[in-house]
Amino acid sequence: MNEDAFWQLIEDCRPTEPDPDAVLLAATLTERLAQSPLPLVIGFAEQLSWALYRLDRKEYGHDLGGDAFLYSRAAVVAAGRAEFDRVLQNPAAFTPYATDLIWAEPLLYTPDRAYKRITGEEWGRETRYSYESCSNTEGWAD
Repeated sequence: MNEDAFWQLIEDCRPTEPDPDAVLLAATLTERLAQSPLPLVIGFAEQLSWALYRLDRKEYGHDLGGDAFLYSRAAVVAAGRAEFDRVLQNPAAFTPYATDLIWAEPLLYTPDRAYKRITGEEWGRETRYSYESCSNTEGWAD
């Protein structure tokens, strides 16, 4: 899955009604991915990790703890490509996510749940980029 396909899938699955914590988005994505070939699920996990890794920078997370920072970054991704690009270009645009604790934790488990539905097994997922907070060493360098 390339980056364009990843963002299109996010857009296609975003609900029209309010979706606090991206619960509906995650459920729709899981359902869609679970009906897809396994390589698509793996590609989604890679693209999600890459997006979260790109937001893992000191200028975004200096005031947040690890989980809060991770869940806030996930909320930026859940908001779609335009918002993601806006936040990347202007770190101040991340402020509402951090101060209002806008989270999208369920998005993080989407590929794992789809994988389990397809294979019947838990996924010991390892992606090229870690989405864990502070794993982007360049983003946290002084």
